[in-house]
Amino acid sequence: MSKLGNIGARLYRGEVGYDFIGKRKIWYGISILITIVAIVGLGVRGLNMGIEFSGGAVFTTPKTSVSTSEAQHKAESAAGGRQAVVQKLANSGALRIQISGLDTKQAVPVQEELAKDLNVPVKDVNTQLVGPSWGEQIANKAWLGLGIFMVLVVLYLAIAFEWRMAVAALVALIHDLTITVGIYALVGFEVTPGTVIGLLTILGYSLYDTVVVFDSLKEASKDITKQTRFTYSEVANRSINGTLVRSINTTVVALLPVAGLLFVGGGVLGAGMLNDISLALFVGLAAGAYSSIFIATPLVADLKEREPQMKALARRVKAKRAAAEAKGAGQEDSQDAASDAADGEDEDGTAVVGPRRQPASRNRGRGRPSGKRR
Repeated sequence: MSKLGNIGARLYRGEVGYDFIGKRKIWYGISILITIVAIVGLGVRGLNMGIEFSGGAVFTTPKTSVSTSEAQHKAESAAGGRQAVVQKLANSGALRIQISGLDTKQAVPVQEELAKDLNVPVKDVNTQLVGPSWGEQIANKAWLGLGIFMVLVVLYLAIAFEWRMAVAALVALIHDLTITVGIYALVGFEVTPGTVIGLLTILGYSLYDTVVVFDSLKEASKDITKQTRFTYSEVANRSINGTLVRSINTTVVALLPVAGLLFVGGGVLGAGMLNDISLALFVGLAAGAYSSIFIATPLVADLKEREPQMKALARRVKAKRAAAEAKGAGQEDSQDAASDAADGEDEDGTAVVGPRRQPASRNRGRGRPSGKRR
């Protein structure tokens, strides 16, 4: 068995573990700090909406030797200072120039100016106009799908588990969405329909990882009030540790191909169209793994510990442990006293005076009589 597998087996059996629940205030503080930064970034910088949502024009040029940075400068100059996104198509060497906020009348002179600056015929520059109404329809459908998804998730978890777990899972999902959208605003990546698909995808992953821990917790906490060994928080902590290696393995396996899309495909190879979906997936997967361990389960433990029966259980567990400690201390004192007596000393340290009791002979009444024969 590998070292990681051995650690996982020991975590599952409860031989080792980390106190996730006991340090939950630290995790709450970290999440609140990250969320505040994400909200501030979203409020200050805002989202860089693509032309699918804001409307605009897409110009596709024939093969040219002009670099993307030079073409971006020329396109922004031709569009009157509007921001342009330029991508070089690897197969054909053509340029795809995307400028937001252009209508039909504005697109024609921009097309002519681009053809002149890039030294290509005007008829070879293909122009495609995108209206903002199409992006608005996509956004509305995305919000509708998100709302339906959230309602179904809450109903499922409330029926399959309980309402406290449903509330914790909903908080974790909102936590993941907020962080992902905030990082999108801070990085400045363009929001496209691929971004929406990525956001909806990470919700399913985050929920899956959370349900795995909840299922283990549900099984471990069955008839928990009939015992006095563990509190609910301790059982929840054991459930997290028992599924920890599985969560790590699942997250790493999921992040590796997404990291390849983001850093290799979008960064090294220059396939910028991959950035919109890969960044959402990368940040969302990492945030989902974090929230299922550090947010959702500790929040369930907080809610459950407020119940009267769980408070009573905690008091019984504490009383039993106090009694066990007192009994253990009494046994240690008795053993120390017996050891001192065996060494020939009283409890106050003075020597014991007088003969010690001799052990009875095993052969008593068996040998010859000691007197002479008459």
